[in-house]
Amino acid sequence: MSPSAASPAQIVPAARRALPGAPFLAAARGERPAHTPVWFMRQAGRSLPEYRALREGTSMFEACFDPEMLAEITLQPIRRHGVDAAILFSDIVVPLKAAGLDIDIVAGTGPVVASPIRDTAGVRALPVLDPEQVERVAEGVRLLVGSLGETPLIGFAGAPFTLASYLIEGGPSRNHEHTKALMHSEPELWHELAGRLADMAITFLSAQLDAGADAIQLFDSWAGALSERDYREFVLPHSAKVLSAVAAYGVPRIHFGVGTGELLVAMRDAGADVVGVDWRIPLDEAVRRLGGGVVQGNLDPALLHASWPVLEAEVRRIHAEGRAADGHIFNLGHGVLPGVDPDVLTRVVGLVHELQP
Repeated sequence: MSPSAASPAQIVPAARRALPGAPFLAAARGERPAHTPVWFMRQAGRSLPEYRALREGTSMFEACFDPEMLAEITLQPIRRHGVDAAILFSDIVVPLKAAGLDIDIVAGTGPVVASPIRDTAGVRALPVLDPEQVERVAEGVRLLVGSLGETPLIGFAGAPFTLASYLIEGGPSRNHEHTKALMHSEPELWHELAGRLADMAITFLSAQLDAGADAIQLFDSWAGALSERDYREFVLPHSAKVLSAVAAYGVPRIHFGVGTGELLVAMRDAGADVVGVDWRIPLDEAVRRLGGGVVQGNLDPALLHASWPVLEAEVRRIHAEGRAADGHIFNLGHGVLPGVDPDVLTRVVGLVHELQP
């Protein structure tokens, strides 16, 4: 671990808000709050007209490093939808950008890396993230903690595999061929790269937690491209390093990936308190595979475009399946899609809150 990254023994948890009545935190602990908590991945952002108006003329990275703007964007869905948790407005590649890598977020494409990292020289040149480089993000968290009242704030980071995939492929990838080839052909180099990215994620999450975040989510968006064998050998040790490093804060740790139905147990084994489930398997089947525990999910985001009777039936089904878990946090199986009517999201929140936990 690099000198700048906090190890579990070095972490001294900062004081944070006491939120004994927060349904999100209760469910994350495996309790049954008065209503099932609900929030949405990508709830802050492109589906909201107030977001589009605020972001006009401002790049994604400019917004992510502007404390007042990122705080305002994070708050917008709380005001509009009444969700049970806020998630910090940011992007998984923010720490890479903060550390000095030449990376951009291209509209309609996603993160694009100017010079992909595929050899020892590239890995060794990867900069170390200093907490001061994400201080403006931490300032945004402090603003939010002072504005959210009783609503918990979720901080987040990208998991080492997904960050490595962007760096190796140069951007989003359908097959992750360069990443998988490096993993298997040069395993020592892979583990060095993933270890450095784990350190970066620890620094980024620690900055958010020190500023007062109430939970964290580790996004391994592309882990579903892997077999369970490869996940356990090449990925789990590094995600476990991240989740273990922030355990001393005592906050819920959510672990989420897309297409990870066959990896749920392994992702839980990495140290998750809450396992995020996408829409590809029923929630009660996910609970069966996990042997219980707390789950988050798992409405198909595309169905937010369906008629209300169809959407209502799906929400009721997922809510009922969630009763199989020790705790259930209602969410989508991935992020809110562009073009979703925000009033539909508000209506889903109202329905979930009405249903008997």
